[in-house]
Amino acid sequence: MQVTETLSEGLKRELSITVPAADLVGRLDKRLAELKDTVRINGFRPGKVPTAHLKRLVGAQEMARIVDEVIGESIREVVEGRKERPALNPDVALAEGLEAEKVVSGEADLVFTAAYELLPSFEIADWSAIEVERPIVPVKDEEVEERLKQIAEGNRPFTDKAEGAAAEKGDKVKIDFVGTIEGVPFDGGSAEGVDLVLGSGQFIPGFEEQLEGAKVGDEVVVKVSFPEDYAAAHLAGKPAEFATKVQGIQAPGELVIDDEWATKLGIESLDKLREIIKEQIGAQYAGATRAKVKRALLDKLDEQYVFELPEKLVEGEFENIWNQAQAEMQQAGKTFADENTTEDEAKADYRKIATRRVRLGLVLSEVGEKREVKVTDEEVQRALIERVRQFPGQEKQVFDYYRSNPMAMASLRAPIFEEKVVDLILAECKVTDKEVTAAELMAEVEEA
Repeated sequence: MQVTETLSEGLKRELSITVPAADLVGRLDKRLAELKDTVRINGFRPGKVPTAHLKRLVGAQEMARIVDEVIGESIREVVEGRKERPALNPDVALAEGLEAEKVVSGEADLVFTAAYELLPSFEIADWSAIEVERPIVPVKDEEVEERLKQIAEGNRPFTDKAEGAAAEKGDKVKIDFVGTIEGVPFDGGSAEGVDLVLGSGQFIPGFEEQLEGAKVGDEVVVKVSFPEDYAAAHLAGKPAEFATKVQGIQAPGELVIDDEWATKLGIESLDKLREIIKEQIGAQYAGATRAKVKRALLDKLDEQYVFELPEKLVEGEFENIWNQAQAEMQQAGKTFADENTTEDEAKADYRKIATRRVRLGLVLSEVGEKREVKVTDEEVQRALIERVRQFPGQEKQVFDYYRSNPMAMASLRAPIFEEKVVDLILAECKVTDKEVTAAELMAEVEEA
């Protein structure tokens, strides 16, 4: 095998590799000798098939497989010998003018190029002086009580009102409706058998008030305008009419929050329910705190490192972000103008994000490797179970997909590895706690 470096610029490398035809033919002869003892061909006893006849039948097919194997083996051997770390699998191309048929027939040497980018080499910076502020939100009793009331309100009993009774604020109405804009129905604007508590603010502003006073069987044309900041941009700010029919009206029953009520929810006591609620609120705040601290740490790390990045890694990350952003905009019915930007400006912003992600990903990967951070099979299994639970009714298909797809399993392992490395760094830098309000914490996370 002959190797010639044809490009060495920054992280980019290109090699020209030549494998003599004699080596390929030798491997083919060995492969055919192995097949001869096992292949079944009509008219010949096992092990008695002439090699020349076997070569005519499967020689080209086996040689094509050998060429693929040799290309992969050659690249691995050369890269390992050069002690290089490619960022991605090399791009392989046969030498210009080389006839593949002649290579397969053993009449020409195999000559191909392997182009790739290296992972950058850099020194791990000292993070012990990094200072990160950790916002802490204590869970207050009044928050627990407020959440308790919300749960109770969601489980409030309702009973049918007397025949001919009008709907009032606080009543639950069952309605059918068809929404139109300028007389034309729009997607998502129609439904049947919808329960709506008047005054809950569940529907568009002004909708619920227009049903107060209606009776069972009444047909009401509700006229409203979608808010200017409505999530579906194609509806935002537009006036609409909803032809609404009232199918039922129920009055709210008495709301009693006690141990008996808690047991109906499957909880042993009201105090136990309060304890569960407090834990849930605490977990919510802890998640927001974690996101804030991680973002702050990554910002600090990003300031510490400046090094060349593999272009294809950045481009691949950019494509992932860009495709996701476009899909979300399309789903929301928004345009770049709705976001006060242009496509070119958005691409520039997303490319900056991609560059940051790749750089920090390489840093965290290097830290994890140097500090021998490991992800156990049990941790991956737990992540897989959590993923499967997100698809009720499709558990088996999702489980089988991940089990049979190494890349998918790697996508579960990677975030676990990243979180472990972040924890490692946080444990060794300066983290100070600061008590803040829930509103302040959520505002900071939302802004980030």
